[in-house]
Amino acid sequence: MGVIRVRVPLDLHAVARAGSAAFALATPLRVRDLLALAVREAIGTRAPQDKFHRSMMRTLAGLAAGDFSVDIDGRLFDDGESVVMCEHTVDVRFFINRRRGSGLKFHP
Repeated sequence: MGVIRVRVPLDLHAVARAGSAAFALATPLRVRDLLALAVREAIGTRAPQDKFHRSMMRTLAGLAAGDFSVDIDGRLFDDGESVVMCEHTVDVRFFINRRRGSGLKFHP
């Protein structure tokens, strides 16, 4: 099983608005935004924008359809709109929820 390590961008606007050092240490991000960072990391920064867009659309569609779940630093998510508090870097793992195309049918 592979891990995609993603660097979390610092939200300077949140730090300035809240005036709190806590936001300098941890950044709230939606799962879909972390997935975008993970997809970009996986396909490379030099990949064409249309490939990134297609990969993101398929990833978000698969998450919404329940094809897989996402583990972010040991916490499992199945909704792209969930918010995660992140520091510096996060480890992203994908877990397939069901088998596809095996053609096998099980009868009790």
